[in-house]
Amino acid sequence: MHLATARRIVALTGAGISAESGIATFRDENGLWAAHDPEDVATMEGFRRDPARVWRFYTARRNAVVAARPNAAHAALAAIEAKGVDVTVVTQNIDGLHSRAGSRRVIEVHGGLERARCAECSALAVQGSWEDDPSEPPACAACGGLLRPDVVWFGETLPMIAIGRAFEALRGCDLCFSIGTSAVVEPAASFAFVAAEVGATLIEINPEATPLSRHCGLVIRAPAGVAMPAMVAAAWPESAPNA
Repeated sequence: MHLATARRIVALTGAGISAESGIATFRDENGLWAAHDPEDVATMEGFRRDPARVWRFYTARRNAVVAARPNAAHAALAAIEAKGVDVTVVTQNIDGLHSRAGSRRVIEVHGGLERARCAECSALAVQGSWEDDPSEPPACAACGGLLRPDVVWFGETLPMIAIGRAFEALRGCDLCFSIGTSAVVEPAASFAFVAAEVGATLIEINPEATPLSRHCGLVIRAPAGVAMPAMVAAAWPESAPNA
């Protein structure tokens, strides 16, 4: 299928697309888990033991995200949507870069760093009411419990509303991108197969091979920031720079 003829696109994105914006990944040699034990900073048990430590860890991550900028791959997905194509981004990333790039339909299956919620009553905090103190989690306005980042930690279930929306989009798409994701972490690793079951074309963009590669109609071994703009320019040459 030609990109310009697609009616409904789902883009599955993982840590690789954000790495091109300078966001640290998790499992690489110099990733976040090389310096931090996830049991200490990415579990409810770790939060109970030392909430201030966890809050400082996520404050540093939030600051890194604020300093980062969406890259050419993020911009390319937003550009496809701007052409009038129905594009849904289903991302495992929590950095909000897709929305900042202009994508309007973004499903965050692992939550988002820009939000906080109560560890006790789960009430979402009003944005702007909790970012002031980088060292201690503030109290929930609703019940007085401690606020935590609105992200999915190890041992927690993914948000069912987000997962349901993702499956709905996948069952209705005719083209599915897998961009910068290892395709090994479930349930996200199975998302592309849902699209394949309804006959969607699968396109993988990843410098490395993944378990999904052999199932794709097209595999591009290049960084997303190179491959995605090139695909957009090929599909809509009249909009390419200096066209």
